[in-house]
Amino acid sequence: MKKVAIVGCGGTGKSHVARELGKILDAPVTHLDAAFYDDEWNALPMDKFTELQRELVAQPRWVIDGNYNSTLQVRLEACDTVVLMDVSTVAALYGIFSRQIRHGAGHKGNGVHNRIHWGVIKYIATYRRKMRPRVMAKIEEFGSGADVVLLANRRQTRRWLRKVAAEQS
Repeated sequence: MKKVAIVGCGGTGKSHVARELGKILDAPVTHLDAAFYDDEWNALPMDKFTELQRELVAQPRWVIDGNYNSTLQVRLEACDTVVLMDVSTVAALYGIFSRQIRHGAGHKGNGVHNRIHWGVIKYIATYRRKMRPRVMAKIEEFGSGADVVLLANRRQTRRWLRKVAAEQS
């Protein structure tokens, strides 16, 4: 496991898993929210965002977290492992609200980017029905050479991280 793409809905723990996995694998971690948005929540132009990801995945080791379905193919074609954070809608909504309480709003520099508004809530509430099938189709199409790890809850995620850590030591 040297090149890991972590995908899933907001509030599922992608950034946490990326930080922990980066430590375990001694690999650089990129949080795509931090790459895509500046401090004022202005988005990077999509062509520059895509090119940045191409540069990132050309490296020998990496962990990248973020869904960004429009550029997911770049990461899937280059990764050896896909981690799909596949928690329930209720757990994801709990995740964004508890993160907001713990960290407050804004950019925190550690992959935590909090900005809750109706669009974010709607995206999370409809993710499993609307976006998840599209993500799964892209994993099937472009990530066929990668190991796929599906993590359905936080307990399973903690166990998987402990297992990976034990395998690396």
